[in-house]
Amino acid sequence: MRHKINLVFEQLSLQKFAISANIKTCIHETLKAEGVPVRCEINVLITDDAGIRVINRESRNLDKATDVLSFPMFQLQAGVLPDSWEEYFDPETGLVPLGDMCISLERAQAQAQEFGHSLRREVGYLTIHSMLHLLGYDHLDEGEMKKQMRSREEAIAASIRGMSRD
Repeated sequence: MRHKINLVFEQLSLQKFAISANIKTCIHETLKAEGVPVRCEINVLITDDAGIRVINRESRNLDKATDVLSFPMFQLQAGVLPDSWEEYFDPETGLVPLGDMCISLERAQAQAQEFGHSLRREVGYLTIHSMLHLLGYDHLDEGEMKKQMRSREEAIAASIRGMSRD
């Protein structure tokens, strides 16, 4: 099933095509792993620390850069799909607009170096993390919600070639 993924790069990157392909793969695999049976639309903005800081300040009143921000279109429940998707479809596109994500490529590069893995793996992880937020997962507590989300992130990443030990 093909989904509509709108990618916008605010900063020029030599890895633009590799990053785009990786993000699309991670989005498709997350939707597949979560059993989403409908075609979806997801908007992805790739920016730098300054760009994500502005968005974080305007949307969350936090004046600091972060690695990824997620803006779900709907209030879904983690791990539980709606019985019917009828009310979620956009009649103009025939797609379910799940929401938007914003990734700081600058922060992803720093974290990849810090954790000792590739930029591909870090951007992939951030994409999976954000997709799970769009699908209702959260990690506000340090208990069950966080464990559930981390477990899904790890399982999905492991199912994507090169993501588990890149």
